[in-house]
Amino acid sequence: MKQTNLKYSCLIAVLYFGMNANGQVTPQDTLPKEQKIEEVVMIGYGTAKKRDLTGSIARVSGSEVADKPNANPINSLQGKVAGLSVVNQGQLGAAPDVRIRGTVSRYNTRPLYVVDGIFADNLDFVNPNDIESMEVLKDASSLAIFGNKGANGVIIVTTKKGKSGTTINFNSSYGAKFLGNKPEMTNGQQFRTLFDEQRVNQGIAPYQYYNVFNANTDWIDLITNDGAAIVNNNLSFNVGSEKNKFYLGIGYLYEEGIIESEKQKKITLSINDEFKINDNIKVGVNISALQYNLPRTLGYGAALNTTPIASPYNEEMGMYNQLPNEMGAAQLGNLLVETQGKANTLISRRHNLIGNIYGEIKFLKNFTFRTTFLGNFEFNKQRQYNPVFDVYVPETGATTRLSGINLTSVRESNTDYRRLQQNQLLTYNNKFGKHDVTAMVGFETIDEQNNEVNLRISQSATGQAIPWDKRFWYINNSFADPATLQKTNTFPWDKANVSYFGRLLYNYGGKYMLNASFRRDGSSAFSSDNPNQYQNFWAVGAAWEISRENFMADQNIFDYLKIKGSAGKLGNEYAPVRYPNYPGYVAGSGTILGVEKLFYPSLALTYVATPDLKWEEVYTYEGGLEFSTLNKRLSFEGNYYTKRTKDLLVYVETDTQDFFDNAGEIENKGFEFKLDWNDKIGENVRYSIGGNFTTIENKVLSVFEDGYELFSGPSITRAGSPIGSFYGYVVDGVYQSYADVLNSPASSLGNYGPGDLKFKDINGDGQINEKDRTIIGNPTPDFTYAFYLNFEYKNFSFGADFQGVYGNEVWRNWGNGSTFAQFNYRSARLDRWNGPGTSNWEPQLNDASGYNKLNSTYMIEDGSYLRLRNVQIGYNFQKGFLDNFKIRSLKLFLNAQNLFTWGHNSGFTPEAGGSPVEFGVDGGGYPLPIITTMGVNITF
Repeated sequence: MKQTNLKYSCLIAVLYFGMNANGQVTPQDTLPKEQKIEEVVMIGYGTAKKRDLTGSIARVSGSEVADKPNANPINSLQGKVAGLSVVNQGQLGAAPDVRIRGTVSRYNTRPLYVVDGIFADNLDFVNPNDIESMEVLKDASSLAIFGNKGANGVIIVTTKKGKSGTTINFNSSYGAKFLGNKPEMTNGQQFRTLFDEQRVNQGIAPYQYYNVFNANTDWIDLITNDGAAIVNNNLSFNVGSEKNKFYLGIGYLYEEGIIESEKQKKITLSINDEFKINDNIKVGVNISALQYNLPRTLGYGAALNTTPIASPYNEEMGMYNQLPNEMGAAQLGNLLVETQGKANTLISRRHNLIGNIYGEIKFLKNFTFRTTFLGNFEFNKQRQYNPVFDVYVPETGATTRLSGINLTSVRESNTDYRRLQQNQLLTYNNKFGKHDVTAMVGFETIDEQNNEVNLRISQSATGQAIPWDKRFWYINNSFADPATLQKTNTFPWDKANVSYFGRLLYNYGGKYMLNASFRRDGSSAFSSDNPNQYQNFWAVGAAWEISRENFMADQNIFDYLKIKGSAGKLGNEYAPVRYPNYPGYVAGSGTILGVEKLFYPSLALTYVATPDLKWEEVYTYEGGLEFSTLNKRLSFEGNYYTKRTKDLLVYVETDTQDFFDNAGEIENKGFEFKLDWNDKIGENVRYSIGGNFTTIENKVLSVFEDGYELFSGPSITRAGSPIGSFYGYVVDGVYQSYADVLNSPASSLGNYGPGDLKFKDINGDGQINEKDRTIIGNPTPDFTYAFYLNFEYKNFSFGADFQGVYGNEVWRNWGNGSTFAQFNYRSARLDRWNGPGTSNWEPQLNDASGYNKLNSTYMIEDGSYLRLRNVQIGYNFQKGFLDNFKIRSLKLFLNAQNLFTWGHNSGFTPEAGGSPVEFGVDGGGYPLPIITTMGVNITF
């Protein structure tokens, strides 16, 4: 087992226990209650009692995401919900990889986010402190109302609204970030030993520049900003009366990355106001605004690869060193140039304005009509200056331009995005006898537009360099050569959807529940001639609350018992192109015509349009059980689910033509379990323990036609295997001698000999060739799990959250000798083969040979891990003490996140997201830092 390397053990020991990052946890909120079957949860286009629903909706309160030092609230959901996979990244601004109940498509795994009714692609514009609740919708009966956007699941975010009374809350926290698991690389002496041996193995002369490359540089430590600051301040005002309820939230976040020079700032504003005109009419407005100064982000890949014998800076010459010419100079550059020299060369700002205005009227006693107009506006403006650096060349003593770049340049980009959405809802609610009916019908339109332009210009070859001055970092600066202006790419698009939908919630006697929903979606992505321009989606669910039956009246086991099931058809509208029915054009071969022999280029369709193309359809089924017992101290929920994607949207490439087609199936199935125990000891002690457990079985049933396979990097998607499986050769040891080579099946894959990897003859035909490639790893875990412990004694609170996965593999895409440039070695290479019997896993040192670089189990690592995700401790001051200062509540807290990780991988973190068809690939990019915070929360 591998444990986090705690460089700052003293500080971590002090901050080992922590409370929430903003202190908004009262003793009542810290411990999960018994199953809240009567609580109201958000569903699509409305609310309902959890008790009346037949599907799976998990509710996470705002206090559970506000108490974490995460800029994006989705990061805080990791381990909180069964069936929800969140793969976090430590890099500033990086979106997590989110999947609900597996991977259902080739092109997208991200769920739909709904913030106060507006659809969104991410949640980084939402201040976690302004969130009231987050609902995770997982099954057909809760998702079908979202139609062609429901296949990947939905996460509904409700922001805080005004309440009766007047309160002012201020919370402030300060924290520091530290590098956790650090990969083990060779130092200067070890590198020289291995490099010398490699040159002998390759039959080339000894390296002649050790006299100038004699350093012992730890490039990871060199660029790491241990102690990176994270500051979070939030102020909120609540003013409410019977007629008008108003909420205002203001947030400020400053955060540094774990790599030197990375910084980001966020300012958020949230306004919610609802005015009640009379008992039947009310109007309201919700507005969220964001100003985001985006960071210039880097990665650790180059730090892992850069040789330790190179020194980053030449003090005598007063300039950066070029890396050794034979050791990655052309590929890597100098990391100090990136972290220090180019530290402030990017100006990137994003502004978001998201909101809605609504009106609601009740009439004829049982009817409610609600009209809502929603908008999401995003503006991104970015300017980047590319300077020129002179670097010292140790081999020759000369100076040269870094990476051969001789001209300064400026890149400028602008992106404007808008989403306009409106929906009209008519709801009927009535109770008569034992019948309870809620019916809703709705109409919705969504219009999206995007316009993006990227431009680049360079200085004149004979003129003055563009100055290191932000005033000149524009395309039309006076130092640039207009002839060098390039429009690198543009991405304009416009898309519209129109939808009709309805839902029925029926309850008989509080014991028998029926939920049904229907949606019809039309999309401008398909032509009007396409019979599938409109598609229908539906779901039906039923539940039986057995504990309300008369025959259960005398039993003393169950306080609550319910069985449920649902089935339905969902849609997935994601595609690699905006308009799959409208292929674009690319340059063709052209021809020469006329007396002048002029060349006339031709245009060809990028692919052949399929006239009856449609969105992917996901058929999903669920059966479940919920109960509480032992006087509601123990609660349990278990579900079995299946999701089968049919008519998979596949881009088919053939020798004659390319085209989109609806072909192929993917299946996901598994179990979800959630268990909670809540109790108290005496009057002063309360505690709770619990957790969740999810199994995942993913299988591609078909792709296009028999034998058709899709490749992406080291991954393959083919029938009979999990999506994105790792594909290659099985290592069966290392050839120990020429006799071993002769006694083994002959290989036609390249030149090999003693010391090289020995591949297994999978098909048993007596030879090693491409037919011996097979599935060698699965990036989807067998199961995920999480568990927690919360404890309260008087005014003290303590909590610990653990989270982990088991049974998945990670592809190590660094330190494999997978490139022909000479990079640094993993420390594991010290155990290389250098004679018979010396190693049966690490091959000889000979990176000039491509044989050991073939995709194989040599690159596979165990991705299972267990992480102490969060530890917290806090103190709430006595109310009597605070009354003297006219303070309602005062809390002090400490928090530690990602404190320990136990795993088997050699990289920074065992977590690795990616695309639906290529994930779990560890490129050595960025660690998940340890974060410690402390702060205060005060309410007036």
